[in-house]
Amino acid sequence: MTDTTGQPTKRVLLAAPRGYCAGVDRAVVTVEKALELYGPPVYVRKEIVHNKHVVTTLEKRGAIFVEETDEVPEGATVIFSAHGVAPVVHEEAKALSLKTIDATCPLVTKVHREAVRFASDDFDILLIGHEGHEEVVGTSGEAPEHITLVDGPDDVENITVRDPDKVVWLSQTTLSVDETMETVRRLRERFPSLQDPPSDDICYATQNRQLAVKQMAPDCDLMIVVGSRNSSNSVRLVEVAVEHGSRAGHLVDYADEIDEAWLEGVATVGVTSGASVPEVLVRDVLAYLAERGYGDVTPVVAAQESLLFSLPNEIRRDLKARGMSDKMRHDGAFEEAGSLH
Repeated sequence: MTDTTGQPTKRVLLAAPRGYCAGVDRAVVTVEKALELYGPPVYVRKEIVHNKHVVTTLEKRGAIFVEETDEVPEGATVIFSAHGVAPVVHEEAKALSLKTIDATCPLVTKVHREAVRFASDDFDILLIGHEGHEEVVGTSGEAPEHITLVDGPDDVENITVRDPDKVVWLSQTTLSVDETMETVRRLRERFPSLQDPPSDDICYATQNRQLAVKQMAPDCDLMIVVGSRNSSNSVRLVEVAVEHGSRAGHLVDYADEIDEAWLEGVATVGVTSGASVPEVLVRDVLAYLAERGYGDVTPVVAAQESLLFSLPNEIRRDLKARGMSDKMRHDGAFEEAGSLH
């Protein structure tokens, strides 16, 4: 496409869906409601979700993020992040008489339950995921003697099992769908009796966001993914974009991280965001691009999402006792501190 001067028409392809998934929304609202209910400080073990803006904003409101349970004062309230924790973490919290609120994404909890079930049946569990990722650490902790981590297709040749006829694979929820299926294909070559999980472990939101990027990528000179570098699903979006035809791809937390040099010779910019990214950050990127001539924005709709998860039982119980709403919506009381929704 060109304009009247013969120059390529500048445009933006905007992915849909993008941004917050149901598990992230639930986790962020959990911290907001806890601050409202109990007042600051409220402690959160690890980053509630992997997004710099979300964490910084919640810190300003009174959330204190810690790495380990023993950093929380005895008897205080602690929230476990959306990525889930191993059973030993619950034991540590109990020993410190902590009031715990578990904001683990229900889709991660499903994987935990699958791990427990297959371990109880004495299966070797091959967990596809990235070493050191909080979700992988939590899932592995459910049955450490039964779980072996498989960190991508190239790790398959290193795997050994006790009984090749009694093996099942599970996965981290935020992986590249294509890479995970390639890992499973290679595993099945080595272990033909490999069983699949009872349902797909990679979360619906991860898949949908990757699907939108796949549809957009062949038409994009540049893909800008809004998300943090420790966000697995955000990093995967950049990889998927380049693998499926985008000439270049970059990950940014904020619009001011965009290098204008990236836009040289670029006609079509794709924009999307990871599952832990509030929409305000995407709007900032669109405004940045509009100021540089990319004001024509076309949505690329790959799927419709309407899933909502209810808040953790501990929060719902205390909200009900106070006569407060437990609806999954942003609490406008914190609007001045910067919207997270």
